[in-house]
Amino acid sequence: MADFEERICLVTGGASGIGSATCEALAARGAHVVVTDVDEAAGRSVADAVGGEFAHLDVSDRDAWTRVVSEVVEVHGGLDLVHLNAGVTTHPAAGGGFPAFDIAAMPTDAYRRVTGANIDGVVFGVGATVQALENRGGGAIVVTASVAGLATWEVDPVYTMTKHAVVGLVRGLAPPLAQRSITLNAICPAAVDTKIFGPEAEDFVREAELRLMPPAQVADAVIESVTGGETGQCWVCYDGRDPILYEPAPLPRLGDQS
Repeated sequence: MADFEERICLVTGGASGIGSATCEALAARGAHVVVTDVDEAAGRSVADAVGGEFAHLDVSDRDAWTRVVSEVVEVHGGLDLVHLNAGVTTHPAAGGGFPAFDIAAMPTDAYRRVTGANIDGVVFGVGATVQALENRGGGAIVVTASVAGLATWEVDPVYTMTKHAVVGLVRGLAPPLAQRSITLNAICPAAVDTKIFGPEAEDFVREAELRLMPPAQVADAVIESVTGGETGQCWVCYDGRDPILYEPAPLPRLGDQS
């Protein structure tokens, strides 16, 4: 997809951070953006700023997905691009910090919150939008994963698990979706200057010698992943560097000895 003029694009988690930056990047290229989020006030503000429209969407709610996509199809006939960006960590941004992780003590509602947004939100999002993408001759889906989906992050193992799941879905589902003229790729950023973490994250980032990249850099990677026309790819983003294509190590053959 090289031309975004008058394309219909839906972005989840569009009220702030990477999502709002992607909305701005798409609108700047002539796209019509459907901004979705659970934060209605902030979401409407972004939609107004980019000349788009807002839809309230809890990505973990499958029925809500059906409703929102049906409304988009009724008005616009379909979708051209979907950015499945909404996500959360185990420790909420409001004062959660990074306490020592104790999986035995993790509340069930906290577990459901993370898996609901990060896994269900992607699975339900893909399932709800593929037909709308086909309605307009095919299109693109981009998922915000994380470098935590390619490596380990012991600070939040459940978040890490969800991002590994997203990467696995992208790589496994891309081939069959290609038969429907739909590409599916993942963006895997390192530390991004967003509200997903609380202020305590600044200490962690500093101690790990990381640099927070601006959300706009990740939004540019989203655009680049779409314009390339490839599918099943994972692009790693580090502050100040161009996106890097992740190449997984090949599995050893059955007969190999080690």
